[in-house]
Amino acid sequence: MLIPKKVKFRKWQSGRSNPKGTTPDTRGTKLSFGSYGLKALTQARVKSNQIESARKVISRTLTKAGKYWVRIFPDRPFTAKAAEVGMGKGKGDPQGYCFDVLPGRIIFEVDGAEESVAHEALRKAGTKLPIKTKIVSRIHNI
Repeated sequence: MLIPKKVKFRKWQSGRSNPKGTTPDTRGTKLSFGSYGLKALTQARVKSNQIESARKVISRTLTKAGKYWVRIFPDRPFTAKAAEVGMGKGKGDPQGYCFDVLPGRIIFEVDGAEESVAHEALRKAGTKLPIKTKIVSRIHNI
């Protein structure tokens, strides 16, 4: 799983709420490395184990035919309190790391594989993530 080597702060504050999740991302919205990509359509916090699960599916589906890139890195710590613990008494302990995905962000890119294989790999990866996704292409949007 992806985790940062070192963090400046153990716990982050919650951040601004985006009720409708309509504000699109401004960075990482275009294909940079591959011919095909998986683009987020909704907003969510994607945990490192979800990224890893999607990465494994892409790796297995492409075999040695293609190359892939992970365009997001989970650097945001998330916390959780133990089960059946009452309110108050401070914030929970850090449990892992996540990445705040906004609509429009490219999450994975694939190159060097046939269109059908790349499409299938990205479709399978999209099912592992807690967001709605769309497969985009350098040639034309699928």
